[in-house]
Amino acid sequence: MAKAVGIGGVFFRARDTEALAAWYETHLGITGFWDQAAGLTVFAPFKADTDYFPADRQFMLNFRVDDLDGLIAQLTAAGIAVETRPDEWDTTETGRFARISDPEGSPIELWQPPED
Repeated sequence: MAKAVGIGGVFFRARDTEALAAWYETHLGITGFWDQAAGLTVFAPFKADTDYFPADRQFMLNFRVDDLDGLIAQLTAAGIAVETRPDEWDTTETGRFARISDPEGSPIELWQPPED
């Protein structure tokens, strides 16, 4: 059976496309054509009434990161608010998480998967 083999792109509306693209490149290293590292990608629809991310948003981006503590330090130094919940978002089973929002309010989850 033919099937999808990976995510080919993420497309969304923005008020200021150039500024938002520059923000993602500056703070997360993501460019228009991004050659990402191989690894697990989670595809998971959530119930309409989930409280896992803001109710006024239809999606949340999740990016795998290689050094969550280092990225948190960089983001904080750049004046970007970072939310962590060590008691909830730090598990040996799923890894470690932090949350930020882009300048247009889209929620972003940063995920450092557990080491093999």
